[in-house]
Amino acid sequence: MNRKIKPQNWDFDYLGSTPEVLFERLKTSQKGLTEEEAKNRLEEYGYNEPAKKRKRTILFQILSKFFNPLVIVLLIIAGFSIFFGEKVSAILVILMALMSVFLSFIQEYRAGKEAERLSEMVRATATVYRNGKSKEIKIREIVPGDIVDLFAGDMIPADLRIISCKDLFINQAALTGESFPVEKIAEPIKLKNGAPAELTNIAFMGSTVVSGTALGVVVKTGVATQFGELSRKLATIAVESGFDKGIRRFTWLMIRAMLILVLIIFAINTFFKKGDIIQAFLFSLSVAVGLTPEMLPMLVTLNLSKGAIAMSKKEVIVKRLNAIQNFGAMDVLCTDKTGTLTLDKIVLEKHCDVVRKDDEDVLRFAYINSFYQTGLKNILDRAILRHEKLLVKQYKKIDEIPFDFSRKMMSVVVEVNGKNRIITKGAPEEIFKRCTKYELDGEILDMEQLILTDLKTEYDELSAQGFRVLAIAYKDFEKTKERYSKDDEQDLILKGYIAFLDPPKPTAKKTIKALKSLGIEFKVLTGDNELVTKKICSEVGLDVKGIITGEQIEKTSDIELRELVKTTSVFARLSPLQKEKVIRALHANKHIVGYLGDGINDAPALKAADVGISVNNAVDIAKESADIILLKKSLMVLGDGVTEGRKTFGNILKYIKMGSSSNFGNMLSMTGASIFLPFLPMLPIQILLNNFLYDLSQVAIPTDSVDQEYLLKARPWNVDYIKKFMVIIGTISSIFDFVTFGVLLFVFKASESFFHTGWFLESLCSQTLVVHIIRTGKIPFIESKPSQFLIFTSIYIVTIGLVIPFTPLGKYFGFIPPPATYFIALIIIITAYLFMVQSVKKWFIKRYEYE
Repeated sequence: MNRKIKPQNWDFDYLGSTPEVLFERLKTSQKGLTEEEAKNRLEEYGYNEPAKKRKRTILFQILSKFFNPLVIVLLIIAGFSIFFGEKVSAILVILMALMSVFLSFIQEYRAGKEAERLSEMVRATATVYRNGKSKEIKIREIVPGDIVDLFAGDMIPADLRIISCKDLFINQAALTGESFPVEKIAEPIKLKNGAPAELTNIAFMGSTVVSGTALGVVVKTGVATQFGELSRKLATIAVESGFDKGIRRFTWLMIRAMLILVLIIFAINTFFKKGDIIQAFLFSLSVAVGLTPEMLPMLVTLNLSKGAIAMSKKEVIVKRLNAIQNFGAMDVLCTDKTGTLTLDKIVLEKHCDVVRKDDEDVLRFAYINSFYQTGLKNILDRAILRHEKLLVKQYKKIDEIPFDFSRKMMSVVVEVNGKNRIITKGAPEEIFKRCTKYELDGEILDMEQLILTDLKTEYDELSAQGFRVLAIAYKDFEKTKERYSKDDEQDLILKGYIAFLDPPKPTAKKTIKALKSLGIEFKVLTGDNELVTKKICSEVGLDVKGIITGEQIEKTSDIELRELVKTTSVFARLSPLQKEKVIRALHANKHIVGYLGDGINDAPALKAADVGISVNNAVDIAKESADIILLKKSLMVLGDGVTEGRKTFGNILKYIKMGSSSNFGNMLSMTGASIFLPFLPMLPIQILLNNFLYDLSQVAIPTDSVDQEYLLKARPWNVDYIKKFMVIIGTISSIFDFVTFGVLLFVFKASESFFHTGWFLESLCSQTLVVHIIRTGKIPFIESKPSQFLIFTSIYIVTIGLVIPFTPLGKYFGFIPPPATYFIALIIIITAYLFMVQSVKKWFIKRYEYE
């Protein structure tokens, strides 16, 4: 439909309106719309669908990968290489760029397809009234003014105002985070603050009917709904993750260093030495290639892909590759409560007498009540019956008094020892009004006002622990009768309480402990109330440092919130946008933040976090917003994911540290040598060969192991650290290059070709072997062993380098065979260099405390 969609700008006046006034305002009736009017409204308001990001074509997805700054640098260098006739070099660099682009695209495309396949199919139709008759239509064709029939199990297809209902309970946990289904009514209400939890005559799109029946009139559809507003916001959000920021900063660091040194070297060789400008520019271009970490895009992708494959074996789908590193780098994990920390399943936790001592009789009374009621069994009744199977058929049912929302209780009457006994279950405050006695340790005692206060205190204590509490009361009738009414629910004896809870997942406590051991702070962000949340937190071993509600957050400024999030571990009664606000505050405090959630209300936070984590049974909008999807119910896989992320980043950082420091050292040496040598210190084609061979030796880095000590701490990008490492270790590399220059010039009286050959061999050996020092914070080979593949590539590349000058290929590259004595000097220089780097590395780690 290519037309302008009419906005739905109604305010909340309809909350307090009677159905008749509402029908008039919406120009509808209880018989529903006519087909013609519905068709016109569909044209006016558009399809009843949430906002979605435009699906990008495969070609566009591939092309977008070329806008990675590292790929752009490679392509620019390849362009210069082609222009100046360095076609072999250009082809190699272009191949590296293409491999990086397509590896990244293929992995993310596969993950995206898998996530789509796993997206749960939502019910596609709803029952509405058209032309006065009930009719099934597609949910996307529902329009404002439609009358919708609701039954247990239905998903709410739009934002509805309830106009009539019976025993209607709706689960809106996905939208608000509340553990328990909420009661909905048809009566007009007065608006307080507009929070979804308070709109008791509104059923929101995306929630589900747990029990009861209802008729509702559609007041908002599509992007105008609560669900739609979230989807519209998410469709426009683009968040740069910590990994993306780190790559961008590192890239620009290398570009700046490259430009400065290239210009200096070009100036020296052109103006001070009056050389050939073209030759000087080719040399400078080769220096630029030498300083650029060409293999970084490919190695980053290989490392991330390896991590994604490892995670897939643990039934975790990585939708966006960069999320692997963010997973390892996060130092704060925020999580929703309902369905993530908890089972999203109500269970009976306690059955106790009036002083909260366990009492089997209380359970038996509650079981009889739930077993014999013939109305719709709500979620609490099912929890009672599921808790324990009891034999109750010996109690003959006489009658029942159904539940209603004014009494907030229901009763059954059964025959016990020849007498009729009424057993009542309901809201404690309503049960108290109807009790004149209470039972304790088998004694029936009068309920005086002082005693009543004490009994209420016991109930309040259970509520304060986060339980949903019902009271159980009874009364025996001396005279039997066949029919009973709510008037018989008087002069009852208070028996005790039953308490319910959405219990934590069995793996939640272990997961939190495991994440703490990995240096990750845990915070709970929930839409549920603070009492329930505090109870769950205590059960999973989470130390509650402080609790803040959404109402308090609304009153705080961004700066105040930044301070509050430092000392608070539980945030309750939050709206979706308040969850996002907390994430932003943590970002402002320089944290790498993960978020775990599964509901509609979690989608903005999932999008705002550095790594959004969802589960397979989450709502579609949550899975769409997430970077990582857990297929298992167990949360223990979170610890595995963090470890895998840290391994991945550890190996990426090895290449960055080693490559940047070695290349920087070489360029310093180039600059210094250009000043005092009458010839170029190394030919352009020799620089490119050196760089190519050395890069090939690093292909094995993704297979390398990572020290266990490294995995115990979050490792965010720290470009300042990399810069310091590059300068310090690079300077040492350059010092040993100058030692090599001295040996070549003053000991061996080297010719130009011998000088080129000698420095090429020293440079290649030092760069290729130093990775074994840099790859670990320990003593290499003794305390930490590299992978066999990394050892193989190092030996293989060094061997190739040493052999080339003695082959016909050596002549093509301008090499000559060095004398045997040179190799003795080379071994001494390389050994001294490696020992020096090991010593400085230990000092560096201690000094900067990064490892």
